[in-house]
Amino acid sequence: MSRDKIRISAVRYANSYPLIYGLRESGIENIAEITIDHPSECAYKLSAGQADIGLVPVAVLPDIRGAEIISNYCIGTQSPVRTVMLLSNDPVSKIKKIHLDYRSRTSVALIRVIAAKFWNKSIIWQLTNPGFDFSSAGENEGVVIIGDQCFEMEGVYSHSTDLSVEWKKHTGLPFVFAVWAANKKLDPSFINHFNDALDYGIRNIGAAVSKFGEISTMPVEVLVSYLYNNIDYHLDNEKKIAMDTFLSYLRDIR
Repeated sequence: MSRDKIRISAVRYANSYPLIYGLRESGIENIAEITIDHPSECAYKLSAGQADIGLVPVAVLPDIRGAEIISNYCIGTQSPVRTVMLLSNDPVSKIKKIHLDYRSRTSVALIRVIAAKFWNKSIIWQLTNPGFDFSSAGENEGVVIIGDQCFEMEGVYSHSTDLSVEWKKHTGLPFVFAVWAANKKLDPSFINHFNDALDYGIRNIGAAVSKFGEISTMPVEVLVSYLYNNIDYHLDNEKKIAMDTFLSYLRDIR
């Protein structure tokens, strides 16, 4: 790859299919390199200077030096989201330990905020690793999982809590999981091209499903419903308020 190309780190989950579709159909790969990573990897790459643009978890945005949001598109939800879940065989009132998905910093931060601010619970937190079996939580334990795996895990546990539902119940706000940020100044014409590409993908969700549906673990009809009804891609003023509220709560518990 020519170092002159702008490096873009996108997220590998189904909620990003329209975004990736728009970027690839736009011809932007002629002037940029797109890699597909876990959310935590996007954040690391942007922080380490290994990417110029990343779809990064909101929770880490204040920790990335020079990071600036460059798009009015995001991974958000008006709730429920269905792909950020706390699963257990016990009700929340009996959970003492929670295993945290290593792939997402925002979801980990969100459950910590919910436990501290809304449930007033003290929890033992255990970060997982790539070899962790998310179906293995024991008595009085839960797991936080993200992404397409949530659909695979439906029915494995007797109790499930959609974290975006829990957030909205207590705040009345939507939730933003990830935003497009850059760690350097970019040409305004490129930013316009980039945002036009994202807009094209969001307006063509059906085509994105046709393109990527075969690699998804979800049945096509479930994937279509999820992208239309559970994910909200527009970073509007209400979501910006929600993002500021979340980051304020997160500062309080750190």
